[in-house]
Amino acid sequence: MGVKPGSRRLISTGYPLEKQAGYSRAVAIEGPDDHWCFVSGTTGYDYSTLVMPESVSDQTRNCFETIKSALAEAGFSLRDVVRANYIVTAPEHVEDVFVVTGEYFGDIRPAATMILAGLIRPEMKIEIEVTAYRA
Repeated sequence: MGVKPGSRRLISTGYPLEKQAGYSRAVAIEGPDDHWCFVSGTTGYDYSTLVMPESVSDQTRNCFETIKSALAEAGFSLRDVVRANYIVTAPEHVEDVFVVTGEYFGDIRPAATMILAGLIRPEMKIEIEVTAYRA
């Protein structure tokens, strides 16, 4: 699908908070020589049901599936991801998160940062933000 050269395209999951809080799931920018997609921090909700799984592994998989969908809508794939930021709420989650990030990014290996911090709701255990690039 993609976007027209020189354009800015907003990608949405349809989640009402996106408009209320003033953000997009992703923003795709297509210039004459390069193409970028910036995906907002994505938590582990299943956005079709608005259910948050209990396990950090399942939340991480939901993050990746939501990110994959936003990237695809913008004409990108996980293979285009060059930067990933992971925010986890507890050190004990890191090993479980690494198992899942390895499943999705094991061969892609973007530059990445893991941050330990609180998230806005107690059920949230992880948030993932990515940047994708295509020449």
